[in-house]
Amino acid sequence: MRALRATSAAAALLSVVVFGLAAEAAEPMLNTVKGRGVVRCGVSTGFPGFGLPDSQGIYRGLDVDVCRAVAAAIFGDAGKVQYVPLTAVQRFTALQSGEIDVLARNATWTYARSTQLGLTFTGVNYYDGTAFMVAKSSAVMHARDLNGATICAQAGTETLGGVQDYFSRNGLKFSPVTFESVDTMKSAFAGGRCDAVTSDSTQLVGMRSTLPAGTEYRLLPEVVTKEPLSPAVRSGDDQWANVVRWSFWAMVNAEELGLTADNVKAQAASSADPNVQRLVGKTGDLGKMLGLDPAWALAVVAQVGNYGESFERNLGPLGVERGLNRLWRDGGLMFAPALR
Repeated sequence: MRALRATSAAAALLSVVVFGLAAEAAEPMLNTVKGRGVVRCGVSTGFPGFGLPDSQGIYRGLDVDVCRAVAAAIFGDAGKVQYVPLTAVQRFTALQSGEIDVLARNATWTYARSTQLGLTFTGVNYYDGTAFMVAKSSAVMHARDLNGATICAQAGTETLGGVQDYFSRNGLKFSPVTFESVDTMKSAFAGGRCDAVTSDSTQLVGMRSTLPAGTEYRLLPEVVTKEPLSPAVRSGDDQWANVVRWSFWAMVNAEELGLTADNVKAQAASSADPNVQRLVGKTGDLGKMLGLDPAWALAVVAQVGNYGESFERNLGPLGVERGLNRLWRDGGLMFAPALR
């Protein structure tokens, strides 16, 4: 028995030593990104308002601005981002494998994804929900009218699970048709292959804006799930998760403090508000806590703007209302811990 205990103890010690060596060998992600000189960010293959190249090939969108904020915080340059377009099926594997450093691609934060995929969701940058879109000529007025319908959906997303829950809860049935590509799904829906298409409501709004006759389609009034969309990183590196998290939260705090891309430098010089002074790096030494320069958050706001500016710039042209994404003080859910 003593020999067994000794063997077990030795095995446990060896395990601890091996684990310790592996931990020491793992380079902190922040150091890796700094050494590379660019943040590799996984984005959508084409989601108006969230991640889409413009006519000059420059990526723009609410998710893209998270990538830009991280780059501004680390390098003082929001342009130091390498965008990696990913489908819904590809996105988590790309993050797990290290192909990207951060995923900012309208990914829903769920229990299973948090516990089984080895991912850390850093903070909700958009509160959304699953909806349905139909042709204006359709007799369907409400989600319950879709009983027996054929519904287009994207593979690799949480959408179908939520829709199935809704239909089961209401004693309804439907026939799903799934597509890996959003463009293929859009074409199938526009071609009449499905009675309706389902996705996050903002994705449907964006899709409608790109259809040849976008005004000929309408969203049904019901939102049948809750979809907190959040950037994500690989688990196991708290410093990196905090860099991504606070780069975004700096934008939310800036909106609350009335700091904008245009006024933040002037406010840094003149404001006596201790919250402003901490955000711009004049007091508190907050940058050191993240391994960043003192003015990391100032760079984020000056180059990317506050959350409200990002929202209006990217989603305003699509007619998307702030809704749940208003600041908490304005009746919304958007909230960031204090910078102190």
